[in-house]
Order: sequence, then C-alpha cells, then structure tokens
Amino acid sequence: MTEGPQGKYGVSVTLESVQGTERSVVHAAGEAIAKGQALYIIYEEQQTAPEGAAVVVRNTLKISEGRIKLIRHGAVQSEQSFELGQPLPGFYRSPYTQFNLTTDTKTLDIKREGRSLAVSWEYDLYVYGEISGQFAISLNIQEEPQS
Repeated sequence: MTEGPQGKYGVSVTLESVQGTERSVVHAAGEAIAKGQALYIIYEEQQTAPEGAAVVVRNTLKISEGRIKLIRHGAVQSEQSFELGQPLPGFYRSPYTQFNLTTDTKTLDIKREGRSLAVSWEYDLYVYGEISGQFAISLNIQEEPQS
C-alpha cells in the first residue's frame, strides 16, 4: 500500500474569525502532521487571561474529509467539532467558567493543494441550548520553506 504525503512539516497558520462586527486574526507558526486521511495542524497562540496575564493556548486542528475538530489545551481547554448540517457537542473550560456547547455548521469548504490548505466554515454556537453567536472562520495554512 502506498502512503500519501505522510510526515511532519512546518507551517504558517492564519486564522480569521468574524462574529458580527468583531473580527480577530491569529498568525502563528505551527506544524502539520499527516496521518492517513487526516491532517493535524498544531500551533500555539498567546491570549490575555481575564486578570490581564498573558497565557499560551495550544491548538490542535484535525481536518478530515468533511469534518474539522478543534481541541485547545492550556489556560483554556475546549473542544469543538464542525460537520455540515450536523449539530455536534463540545465544551469550554477555563479557570473562571465551564460549559457545554453545540456547534451547528452551516457551510464548510476544505481546499487542499499539496501541503497548502484553505478551509472556511460558518456555524451557529449554542450554549445551554441557546444561540450564543454566529461565526465565520477562514483558515489558511502554508508550508514553511525548509531552512
């Protein structure tokens, strides 16, 4: 059996999140790990905790055919899954709060070209069964040249 482009390589990650008029963009260096049909993107981002301290959150994105899973570890722990037309359970935990959530994905587009990837999705976020927000996410991953 021949394997696809397996292995690990460095990437640059750009993640843009829009909720209403709020827009946030994260630029980070990370790594991609190809395993079977799934691609894992791992990167860290700096966030500001409610008390003002800078904290690091490690993000793992698992991208497979028609499905995305986002797992966050560190000062914040959360898990969200996205699959078109499928309300999926998740959770959010920090030292200050914790709650279960549900994502209801409205659009999902995954374009992979070699080791570059463009993913966009829109979803409604529900907390305790009530809609909490509508989000539009775009994610671009580019392979970093080897130095």
